[in-house]
Amino acid sequence: MLSRIDRVQLAVPDADAAARGWIDILGAEPAGRDKVAGLGAQRLTLRIGTGAIELLAPDGTGRIADAVSRRGAHLYAAGAASPDLAGLEARLRGKGIAPLSEGGQLHLDVADTGIEGLRVVLSKDQPLKPVGHVDFLYETTLLSADTPGVARQLNELFGLDGSNYTEIVSEKFGYRGTLTLFKKDKLDRLEVIEPTTPGTTMERYFRKFGQSLYMAFAETSEINLIADRATAAGAGFTLDRPEGRAPHLPSDQLWLHPATLGGMMLGLSRPSMAWFWSGKPERVEAVA
Repeated sequence: MLSRIDRVQLAVPDADAAARGWIDILGAEPAGRDKVAGLGAQRLTLRIGTGAIELLAPDGTGRIADAVSRRGAHLYAAGAASPDLAGLEARLRGKGIAPLSEGGQLHLDVADTGIEGLRVVLSKDQPLKPVGHVDFLYETTLLSADTPGVARQLNELFGLDGSNYTEIVSEKFGYRGTLTLFKKDKLDRLEVIEPTTPGTTMERYFRKFGQSLYMAFAETSEINLIADRATAAGAGFTLDRPEGRAPHLPSDQLWLHPATLGGMMLGLSRPSMAWFWSGKPERVEAVA
């Protein structure tokens, strides 16, 4: 019942400060301010790609004030869209789950998902024109030591089809897990992975925070431009670029560090590149 990853929510002490990197480096555009009373949040929404970034700052006491107090700025919730939000809500309520329903969205806390560290905001799917230098979001990552168990829980919770899932192992970055692809022919998924190599950034994060949301990923046709803008801004990022590739050709991947984007790491891949680790490497387009 999920069609795509359409947004992420960050819990931040200052929404305007957190927005700067999204706007200056990725070309995100402010799309409005409002409040989510049930979260105790003032919300600044940015449009990026075909989705959105929701920056949630404390508005008095409540869930967001508690989250910021515990961890500072961080990735608070994964966001997914459904073409039948009412039907999905009925499914959840039929399971005894009563998520916060506000502003046309369903906000699932950890007690609602039943999955430690996982909050999800659900919105009705609607076509949106791409904004900025990102084409679309397609992944949010949950770190877990029980990736098969969490994948089964996601299947049961959202009515996902486990036959779409693909397993992922990365010796280079030191992790293994499951991509819960919503559809076989689309990249959109929740990635559930376990760090396997001691001392990596991911493994240190997992030791510190336990099962938790870690980062998001997006596809971009302008990966070199983003790298140039990050360099000009003095922003932290990591580049994955094959040695000897001509300067005018795109890099394969780029990671913008959390401090660059107000508290969340964002990975970016050139068009089609993500299929290399998503079960269909033959779909990766060569650069020339």
